[in-house]
Amino acid sequence: MASIEFVKVTKAFDKSIIINELDLKIADGSFTVLVGPSGCGKTTLLRMIAGIDPQTSGSVLIDGKDVTDVAPGQRGVAMVFQNYAIYPTMSVRENIEFGLKNNKVGKAERTQLVESISATVGLSEYLDRKPSTLSGGQRQRVALARAMVKKPSVFLMDEPLSNLDAKLRGQMRIELIELHKKLGTTFVYVTHDQVEAMSMADTIILLNQGVIQQEAPPDRMYRQPNNLFAAQFIGVPPMNVGDLGMDGVRFGFRPESVTLSEEPGDTHYAIRGLIVTREMLGSETIYQVRLEGHSFMVKCTEDLFSVGQQVYLGVEASKIYFFGPDGNRISEEHIRFYTYMKALRGQPDE
Repeated sequence: MASIEFVKVTKAFDKSIIINELDLKIADGSFTVLVGPSGCGKTTLLRMIAGIDPQTSGSVLIDGKDVTDVAPGQRGVAMVFQNYAIYPTMSVRENIEFGLKNNKVGKAERTQLVESISATVGLSEYLDRKPSTLSGGQRQRVALARAMVKKPSVFLMDEPLSNLDAKLRGQMRIELIELHKKLGTTFVYVTHDQVEAMSMADTIILLNQGVIQQEAPPDRMYRQPNNLFAAQFIGVPPMNVGDLGMDGVRFGFRPESVTLSEEPGDTHYAIRGLIVTREMLGSETIYQVRLEGHSFMVKCTEDLFSVGQQVYLGVEASKIYFFGPDGNRISEEHIRFYTYMKALRGQPDE
């Protein structure tokens, strides 16, 4: 196991700066997920840890040691790619032991390692088959097993589930969580899918344009977003946001925090609107409600309303967020927080 630390790291391609003087520490033994939109710098960070694309300046430390001048193969890390990168002409066994052969590991030890790791990832009965005969999930396990036999202190995973169908992605997420618990090794996982991030991570690092927007456990990032970007990136559907009409402040609330009713209720924020779309998803229904100046998404556990119906939308005070003109969340300690609360309810400031 090993911790990872970035110290004033900058990464530039030609004259374009992707990461600028970033400081970050990834805890030993954690399952850390780097998440953010395409081009935010998350894969760049992963490749700097691996040594594939070294930083332009600054230091990358693994287990407290500066690895800037250490070759990728000597860093004690193993990387699992999006496309698996397994050899189609080799059997599963040959794929898994390929790196061991290159490192001159003896045959008896290779056999023991391959069989032990294969049992861990459920590949024992497929060792003599070619990758072309395997499912997507099985090929992903081959890539994982090939990384595991190196006994790395750090696993690096670059969107490893993105080529799988939705059902298999869900299954593999569970398997990766269990694998991390079993190995206790540091996992650094890159994805653009916030559902993956929320379901798998001990810690989420949310990036945008090379800048860390928030670093927190999934529940805290969901309930206490640092800023408007975090609030709208995490959560499905994303947080509803509207203009308060005061001081450049915006207010927000999550679709699942809304109650819909045919009659006005006694909630802090209450407004009438028209249902314009309805998505029935089995255990929940998502409505789009259009009202004056805004269109909000509402997630309900019951399917009680129809398109074209007039409804009242209500949100309790504890479920409402405020964001300043700079996008940062306004906490309850802010001098004008309760002024904004009154304004949202339509009460004059005293």
